[in-house]
Amino acid sequence: MGLYVHAQSGVPEVALKLGEPWEDMRKRSSAKIDPTITDTSAFGIIEGDARMRFVDDQYGFVTPRAKFLTVSYDSQKVASVRMSPQVETLPLDEALKVVLDLQQQWERGGWTLGRNDGQSKIEDTPESREKIMSCMANPTFWRVPRLYQTQLDIACFDDGKHPGEKRYLITLELSRPYGGKEKNEEPSPDSAMQRK
Repeated sequence: MGLYVHAQSGVPEVALKLGEPWEDMRKRSSAKIDPTITDTSAFGIIEGDARMRFVDDQYGFVTPRAKFLTVSYDSQKVASVRMSPQVETLPLDEALKVVLDLQQQWERGGWTLGRNDGQSKIEDTPESREKIMSCMANPTFWRVPRLYQTQLDIACFDDGKHPGEKRYLITLELSRPYGGKEKNEEPSPDSAMQRK
């Protein structure tokens, strides 16, 4: 598991599997999660700060605590996750630690980079830092063929709580491949925190 797991003992947790009944996720999780409200498609916002644990014997991973964490469902089954794995916007050094830890968990589990256009993982290099600090969209895509896909990005964020300081917002999306293909589009703006 990642760097943040042992430091988060006692943190509320959303423990989920894609495709499982919503009630199974609620029973397994220690975070407060409301019942589904429709029989079709919708999403639930998890109350309070919670980490996410993706439950899979080989491909599972754990995130840091998140203030923004939504889980969508379809026919009362878990469909996807969209989250920012942080409780506040972060300086670049701290944001990179979170992203690098997630990527290391995926690599150890057998996930692979999901596009064949020369895209690389996010790294702590001068070139990668320059791209992030210039506020260029820089999503990275990871996948387990025919099973799972993730999209991960770091974006600039104007945070009024930290005037004059560059802060960053991480976005993580997890889902099944759409139509058997991995997702390639760029992330849409967050509803909870607006990007610069």
